[in-house]
Amino acid sequence: MAERESIGFVGTGIMGAPMARNLAKAGFQVTAYNRTAAKAEALREHGVAVAGSLAEVARSASVVITMVPDTPDALAVVEGEGGLAEAMAPGSALVDMSTISPGETRALAERLAGRGVAMLDAPVSGGSWGAEQGTLTIMAGGERETFERCMPVFEAMGKTITLMGPSGMGQTTKLVNQILVAGTCAAVAEALVFAASQGADLLRTIEAVSGGAAGSWQLANLGPRMARRDFAPGFMVKLQQKDLRLILEAAQERHTPLAITSLARQYLTAVEAMGLGDEGTQAVVKAVEALAGVEARQEGGAD
Repeated sequence: MAERESIGFVGTGIMGAPMARNLAKAGFQVTAYNRTAAKAEALREHGVAVAGSLAEVARSASVVITMVPDTPDALAVVEGEGGLAEAMAPGSALVDMSTISPGETRALAERLAGRGVAMLDAPVSGGSWGAEQGTLTIMAGGERETFERCMPVFEAMGKTITLMGPSGMGQTTKLVNQILVAGTCAAVAEALVFAASQGADLLRTIEAVSGGAAGSWQLANLGPRMARRDFAPGFMVKLQQKDLRLILEAAQERHTPLAITSLARQYLTAVEAMGLGDEGTQAVVKAVEALAGVEARQEGGAD
């Protein structure tokens, strides 16, 4: 496939840019487009061509990847005026790696099928760090034939790559992932604020409990960032909030109670109210700190 497929990439932000770079590094011919053109221009030095329009991307590629913030953005770049769908050739494939509504995903896939364009929903987990390192977890929904066709593309960007079922199941699985991520991250924040209130060595505490039943990626990776006051985004608060909105909307449709997820969203809402929506999700600790009147801060210490 690496010799046959050409790749279009739409959305070169904090996640999309390193994903596009990894595709070019793997030998794919990549053409990128971003609404804020400067974000795409930086990719030229990595061998990525930069298009001036969505139509140009669509005409240049047999597989087009979209990586945009929300459902309306995905629909706009695919089906809006001058969008991808108008210019994609029959037999090409659209791979939406954004996190959007599962229901809208299924409907879009049906409409594209009517144009002869296959679609996979393939959202990712791993944050900007996983995107940079090419170690993303990719959860796909769609036809197996299209999934197998795109596997070499996925392997250039990720390590754990799973076909979850028909269209929309990639998005559903990503929302499951986000329930676990948001709830665990909030619990890590509470644990560290509690530890700080008791005078504990935060980094040593993280090290001590990480090897037991309380261990998690969130604790091992975001816990030390909280303690060291590193709030650079691997994944932004405002994007986590969008995912939690999608989760709670879908849960409401099926009358599924998600109390912990709802609480995690309220913590993040408080962070947004502080004007910190562009910070990493580990900034949730600031909401807990504000309630407790205790700061979970520690410089140096155990690694």
